[in-house]
Order: sequence, then structure tokens, then C-alpha cells
Amino acid sequence: MSQYADLTVNGQALWHDLTTTAAFGGTAKGGICRLALSDEDFQVRAWFEQTCKAFGCTVTYDSMGNQFARRAGLQNDLPPIMMGSHLDTQVTGGRFDGILGVLGGIAVLRALHDAGIHTRHPVEVVNWTNEEGARFSPPMLASGVFGGAFTEEFAGSRTDATGITLRQELERGGFVGEEHCGQHPAAAYFELHIEQGPVLEAKGCTIGVVTGVQGMRWHEVVVRGRSAHAGTTPMPMRKDALLVAARMIDQVNAVAQAFAPDGLSTIGIITAFPASSNVVPREVRFTVDLRNPSEAALQGMEEDFLRRMQECAQAADVEVSIMPTWNSPAVHFDKRCVACVRESGKELNYSVQDIVSGAGHDAVYVSRVVPTAMIFVPCWQGISHNEAESATQEDATAGSNVILHAVLMADQEF
Repeated sequence: MSQYADLTVNGQALWHDLTTTAAFGGTAKGGICRLALSDEDFQVRAWFEQTCKAFGCTVTYDSMGNQFARRAGLQNDLPPIMMGSHLDTQVTGGRFDGILGVLGGIAVLRALHDAGIHTRHPVEVVNWTNEEGARFSPPMLASGVFGGAFTEEFAGSRTDATGITLRQELERGGFVGEEHCGQHPAAAYFELHIEQGPVLEAKGCTIGVVTGVQGMRWHEVVVRGRSAHAGTTPMPMRKDALLVAARMIDQVNAVAQAFAPDGLSTIGIITAFPASSNVVPREVRFTVDLRNPSEAALQGMEEDFLRRMQECAQAADVEVSIMPTWNSPAVHFDKRCVACVRESGKELNYSVQDIVSGAGHDAVYVSRVVPTAMIFVPCWQGISHNEAESATQEDATAGSNVILHAVLMADQEF
């Protein structure tokens, strides 16, 4: 183990930061409503800047409002070792999703500062703008621009429910930096996160070494039948779009079953028209979310899904149209970064297991341009995107200790 084997983060200070930041947009049920670039988000961004500057960091913004807190290294011409996540939340979000990744990074800065340790590379913590997508859709917008998935023009033009654009809110908050998003260099990127699933807790494991993120493909399905009077149209003469959609939804579930155990399928939204209790629905729209850690298997799931939808439509003599709305390919994180996480967890004597993320993260897009890995810690019952979201101080500290030592290891190896 390195010369810094006994170095740990201050778990009490980390927990205090989690409690402090929970007040910015805190809800009556103990969660947080802190939408991207809202006044509450501006408050936590100001806290982030003030806190990091207290450790001697400089804080800058790029053109998408991503915040970079930089602690100088011995060789400042080297690209930084970066940590981070996001501080925005869902409308009824929890106190840990994304937030732990930023505050865990701050805990690392504090540990290095208090111990007087000077790394070769500069070390940075980044707060990515609009990860959740709860106000400006799609999610992970700013990290997506950073990784080349979206153009800055596209991201800046996204509107909220009132028609305000993301660019307008960046300008209102004064968060449009001179550095073009995507030009910021980095040698490696580590992201700490709660699992948002039940695996680690169920297995009594403290550290999840995230090897990658499963692929995701979203579709909108539109089924078109024919409206008819519910009291006068015989059953054999109906073209009930909702009845056919119900059969299709069952087949969407069958797709996941056919690709078990890794295949996942979800129907999240269903809308029927004309939405009258005594009219046979003429049109139904529903969303489909397909996921698999294997890109080849995900392709097979999509093909199976499309075939099943067409068969259902033909059997009922209705029309169906299917529009893809999002495609996030499966991600495999950098082997060197993953090894830094795995070895750090083992050397710190935590229980460790490899895991694939079922959810998307900023790390997905960052990994396109920077060697990347993630660290998971357990969350209570796997609950996330919920005010009941919870993790223990012990696990939050453990994850921050792992990212601290992964950064120190990468500092020597990259």
C-alpha cells in the first residue's frame, strides 16, 4: 500500500456537508427539490464555491456552467485527476443521489489539505449541470456536451415547463464561463454514487466497483384503432387501441423474460385518447425502456420487441408506429481506473464486489473522452429518486475513502 495508507477522510465533516446542503431546497419529508439552475441550485453552487476556496482551490466554470474546483499539484502542466457528480435533484429527490459524489470529492480535498499532501497532478471536483433532466430534458445534458454526445446549441435550447431555456438560466446565474465545454482536460475521472439499487445492501457489501453501465434504449409506441360507442358497438366489431396496447405491454415484459437474467423492460407512461369512460379508445401512446449490460443482447431485445409489437398490431388489425427516443450504448469503464478503485477498496479492508450500473450517470458521457470509473455504496432498500433515499455515514465515509486512495493511486500511475 502507498505511503498514505493511514490517510482517511473526515466522516463527520462529510456528514455535516450532506446535512448543510440538504437545506438548499429541503422538503418537509426530508428530501430535496433542487432543480437545475433554480434559485436553490444557485445557493448550493455558491456554497460549493465558498467551501472549495477555503481549501485553497480555484473555482471556474465552463460554457455549460459546469463548476470545477481545482487544487494545484506539483506539476500543474499535467491534466487533473477529477472527481465529481451533480448537485441538482429530482422534484421529490433525496439527499444523496449525485450529491454524495460532489461532497465525497470535497472530503478528499479536505483530507489532502489537512494532511498537507501535494499530488503530482492537480486534483479537481466537478459539479455537472442538469444531470437529472427533471427541469431540462434530456438528463446528463452538460456532461453530454462535455463528452460530445450533444452540441452546446442543443443543450442551451432545452426549455423547462414554462418555456425558459437552459441558456437563459445559465446567464441569469452568471455561470457561463469562457472555457468551451469539452475543452477542459482531465487525466482520469472518478465518480462516487449511491447504488440506487438493492444489490450491495442485500449482500452486506460496502463497496461496489462499477465496471460499466448497461445500455438503454427508449421508444414511444403509438397504437391507432378506431373510436366507437361503448354501449352500441359489439365486441367483435371494435378496434380497441387500449386492448391491443395491453397485449403489447405484456409482450414487452416477455422480451425481458426472454433475455433473463440481465434484460430489463419497463412501461413508464400510458396515455389513452379520447380518454372518455364510454368511448372505445382510438389511440394509445406508451413508453418502453429496454436495458441490458450487453450491447449485442440489447440489440436482440430491441429486434424482438419490434417484432412482437408488429405481430400484436397485425393480429388485431390496428396500426402501430414506434419511435426511438433515446439510445445510450452500454459503457465499459477504463480498466486502469477500475483497478484503482478495486485495489483501494481491498487495501482499506472493505468488502468489495464488481457491479454494473443499471442507471445512467455523468460518468457515462465523461468516459467517452476521459478514463473513468465509478464507486457505489449501499443505499437503504435500494430506494432513490425519492425523499426517503438514505445511506449511512459509515458507508458514505467508506466510499469517500476509496475515492481518496483511488485518486492517489491514479496520481502516480497516470
